[in-house]
Amino acid sequence: MSLSFDLSIDVSERYDFDKKSLDKLNNNPWVKNQWPLVYFIQNESKRVAYVGESTNFSNRFKNHLANPKKANAFNQISIIGSDKFNKSATLDIESKLIQYISSEGTYELQNGNHGLINHSYYQQDLYKNLFKDIWGKLIENKIVSKSLEEIENSELFKYSPYKSLNEDQYNSVLEIIEALTQKESSIIFIKGSAGTGKTILATYLIKLLGSDVSDTSMDDFSDNEILEINLIRAFKNKYPNAEIGFVVAMSSLRKTLQNVFRKIPDLKSSMIISPSDTFKKKYDLLIVDEAHRLRQYKNIGWMGVFKKNNRKLDLDDTGTELDWIIANSKNQIFFYDSAQSVKPSDIPSSHFQDLISKQNTIEIELQSQMRSKGGNDYITFVDDLLNIKRENKSFFTPEKYDLVVFDSMKDMYSQLAIQEQKHGLCRLVAGYSWPWLSDPKKKPKPDLDAIDIEIDGVELQWNKTDKDWINSEGAFKEVGCIHTTQGYDLNYTGIIFGEEITFNKVCRQIEIDKSKYFDKNGKRGIDDIEDLKEYIVNIYKTIMYRGIRGAYIYACDKNLREYFKEHISSYQAESKLRILPITDVRPYVNSVPLLDIYAAAGGFSDLQIQSNFENYDWVELPVNISAREGYFVCQVLGESMNKKIENGSYCLFKKDPGGSREGKIVLVEHYNIQDSDFGSGFTIKSYHSNKFASEEGWHHKSIVLKPLSLNPNYTDIVLDENELEELKVIGEFITVLDI
Repeated sequence: MSLSFDLSIDVSERYDFDKKSLDKLNNNPWVKNQWPLVYFIQNESKRVAYVGESTNFSNRFKNHLANPKKANAFNQISIIGSDKFNKSATLDIESKLIQYISSEGTYELQNGNHGLINHSYYQQDLYKNLFKDIWGKLIENKIVSKSLEEIENSELFKYSPYKSLNEDQYNSVLEIIEALTQKESSIIFIKGSAGTGKTILATYLIKLLGSDVSDTSMDDFSDNEILEINLIRAFKNKYPNAEIGFVVAMSSLRKTLQNVFRKIPDLKSSMIISPSDTFKKKYDLLIVDEAHRLRQYKNIGWMGVFKKNNRKLDLDDTGTELDWIIANSKNQIFFYDSAQSVKPSDIPSSHFQDLISKQNTIEIELQSQMRSKGGNDYITFVDDLLNIKRENKSFFTPEKYDLVVFDSMKDMYSQLAIQEQKHGLCRLVAGYSWPWLSDPKKKPKPDLDAIDIEIDGVELQWNKTDKDWINSEGAFKEVGCIHTTQGYDLNYTGIIFGEEITFNKVCRQIEIDKSKYFDKNGKRGIDDIEDLKEYIVNIYKTIMYRGIRGAYIYACDKNLREYFKEHISSYQAESKLRILPITDVRPYVNSVPLLDIYAAAGGFSDLQIQSNFENYDWVELPVNISAREGYFVCQVLGESMNKKIENGSYCLFKKDPGGSREGKIVLVEHYNIQDSDFGSGFTIKSYHSNKFASEEGWHHKSIVLKPLSLNPNYTDIVLDENELEELKVIGEFITVLDI
């Protein structure tokens, strides 16, 4: 039996934020009855806002007006109420609003981030759609503009210091600040596997320690919140002008976090530093993210600088970035996971163990899985799978996580494209099993068009940038590696196990072919193949942990693929298209060609199928449709035509017959088209012509290609008369195939 109730949400008019509004506010039904409510204070012109909740709003409102900072900053206030609100629900909603509004971009949120913790409460599941309704009302009232999904995919949301912590993380915060205030100096190690929220906890801490809590009213605060505020005050008394740095060893992630810190009040992009930057000043506290990626003097491309930094501390070549951090700061917090060490230049775990074993070192372990919807069971499964420790031969089928092995790279890429359309932030990531031929820094002259990876006829290039690649334009059409993805969250990850990793069916062991591993600094000086295997297995484990919603897997080695299929479900194509063996093909008699819009590369429009029909797959049509000359089938991915063509549908087209195309759905090619669904050069849209008459007859003034989508974000593509000569109408849509 499922429980449910109707929830009506009321977002009030905007009241003036001054004493004159008190009588009006007291007549608001939620204020008048002292009902639990949430409120939103704003100044639209200054683009600042504040979110709060209360059961005694009149007193809370007076307190805000008595605060000179708030009185000067804000000029309007709105009440959010519901007859189904209770104290726990309003705390939950307040927390979510702080998270989303701080990342949405319309307002700079003036809240501190203390007390943000996930609240579990009675019948919490019944409120699961409540926040979506509230957010919809805020959009209607033009308080915010972005959708929840758009915000959730932003880097600002993923690394926001306003993220609600779980109980595990929140207790760690209290323990950390207590140690920083009570000891002369502290070394704190936060251990946790991938996805336990180490980076989120780090950004939360930095924001928290920089918060101004001098005039914070603690009315209605919980005991934990009061303790947290008092600890922050104690830290500020000890370090009145604390110098805090956030050390990020990986340049790609460093760039991303600098972008985030630039947009958060009280934080600065200059707080995000490299290990070398720690020499620029003396720090009261250095927080080190991904500490397992700190380097030693081995297999790096900048040994001269490394040696010079060691000499500054009178260290020989055995000095490490770990030594620099300890020497240049009073207190250190290390976020660490030895299982994510992926290169011989990473500092050996023994160095960290020496620090952990010191008497005054504090060690904290994070247990809860924050990233993957597969939970802790998925993390354990991946570790057991890649270390051949899984005795249970049954499939691992997590309820909320999409885990699939593919036999075809084409299929995996197509399915990943569907998820990219639905969720965004879906990326291909591979082991370093192919040389980087298209490297833009390659000397003497880069070949930017070089194909780096070719699998099953799918041609791909490595990432075109090593700085914030995940969020770069065109990233979906490229392949990332461990160095451009470690530390990031994705919705889906398409993982390519390269040719360097195989499975020995006789020994039932994973084996490594060093000659097919092209990360030079990742293998130089490693003589023991088992040591290299440990690094490479760690790489694939780390990549497999990136996905929030799912992981799609393709292994180049057939034996490895078969091993995975013993434990993971295989992809079964839903399409019932029957592809004929080439010996049975009679072009346009019993079959028509299946063409790929996304791999057309300019040859699509010729459709010279009969002379080279062996280059195409040929498919039977349903019994009610006869094959005819010029017919072809394409799969249409994307939502731009979803009123007529569902995402992923196979559609029948006929070669453009000429004549009037007004109002027809057509597949067109034009050099100036940039379509988010179909990529550069191609689109499927409804065709409309604007014409004008002259002495010579009718002429096109412009062609408008209209989407037919339920999503209003898709816009018309307009080609003016100067562009029409290059327009090629390739095919006219006939029908979606019912298969």
